[in-house]
Amino acid sequence: MQIDSYVVHIVDDEEAARKSLAFLLTTMGFTVRVHGSATGFLAAAPDIGRACLVTDLRMPDMSGVELLERLNAAGAMVPAIVVTGQGDVPMAVAAMKAGAVDFIEKPFEDEVLVDAIKRAASRLDRTEATDDAATLRTRLDQLSERERQVLSAVVAGMPNKTIAYDLNISPRTVEVHRANVMAKMQARSLPDLVRMAIMLDLAARHS
Repeated sequence: MQIDSYVVHIVDDEEAARKSLAFLLTTMGFTVRVHGSATGFLAAAPDIGRACLVTDLRMPDMSGVELLERLNAAGAMVPAIVVTGQGDVPMAVAAMKAGAVDFIEKPFEDEVLVDAIKRAASRLDRTEATDDAATLRTRLDQLSERERQVLSAVVAGMPNKTIAYDLNISPRTVEVHRANVMAKMQARSLPDLVRMAIMLDLAARHS
């Protein structure tokens, strides 16, 4: 999809962050609008047309996840990316369940955000995900029983030490299993793995 065929809306309560993202995306050819609060964006939402949303997670009036939930309740299906400097797995799960296309942790490379926006924009013309459930199920079938246990624990937000204790294995062994899970599931990042787990309904069972 041509990047000039939709508008990228940035929602962040920090002016410096808004301006920085707006400058980056504008220089890359995107049409950008900025909003200083989730409330301000919601007021404009009914008239935004073809758009993607890049929202900060932690904001004083409402969180990025709450913003997505409000948009969903209003029937405004805007593909969104949630950005945070204090991310963790439970937050990523909540964001994905609220409909986020991606969850990006600061600091990030410019290309990571641009690629996420392009993936989000692709939802404007199609409803299928990049990886369909059948493809993900095939990857899941490649995991050993122990790797599945580690996957379930990871998407439940459990730290390595807790996983190691529960499974009676060493933290180092947990790290090895996590690396194998990431490789076999072809996950680019932890939020990407969470997205896959949600598609497979794993996160819903263990969160």
